Amino acid sequence: MNTPFDEKPRRPGLFASLRASFLTGLIVIAPVGLTIWLIWSVIGWIDSVVLPLVPYDFQPEEYIGINLRGIGVIIFLLFTIIVGWLAKGLLGRSLIRVAENVVQNVPVVRSIYSGVKQIAETVFAQSERSFEKACLFEYPRKGIWAIGFISTTAKGEVADRATTSGDLVSVFVPTTPNPTSGFLLFFPREDIMELEMSVEDAAKLVISAGLVYPNPKDPSRPEA
Repeated sequence: MNTPFDEKPRRPGLFASLRASFLTGLIVIAPVGLTIWLIWSVIGWIDSVVLPLVPYDFQPEEYIGINLRGIGVIIFLLFTIIVGWLAKGLLGRSLIRVAENVVQNVPVVRSIYSGVKQIAETVFAQSERSFEKACLFEYPRKGIWAIGFISTTAKGEVADRATTSGDLVSVFVPTTPNPTSGFLLFFPREDIMELEMSVEDAAKLVISAGLVYPNPKDPSRPEA
């Protein structure tokens, strides 16, 4: 109960209000601005790499008088589509096999090409499987829980040599705040706990260092 002697709460000053408004605006503007800046920078970098390879007579700047950002990206996309279309044909596959045989005979280039090809096939191949589920498990010791992504069930020599009573599951353990780096660990299926949250929500949780949690499901809404 307030008494006449209680001090009234002091209203925030003008500087405090301006600071709060500035921080709120910064939270709204920063993600949008950084996204636009990143896309703009990537487009400019692709243009700087592609346009010098195009003869000057075929560049749009020769005809319109200004350098339009993004022309290099369009040229790169068209060139990649044409190369992919040719590679699907019999002649394209034959040329690729000949070129790969030549590369395999060069010691240093062979190692670089094999590594880059394996990475490209892993990242861009359409048949490549994505992560199945997000999961929790005790790591690096009992009582400490970590979040990971279930990849596949272990097969081959890894599954044969590991002594487990059930299936062995390969789990990718991402690092914060960069989830593209991490560790590949193998766990018995009974030692991992599958989560209901999606892989995307789990990735947001990792990137934000535990600050962004997925919204809880509405209990009144029936499950699909």
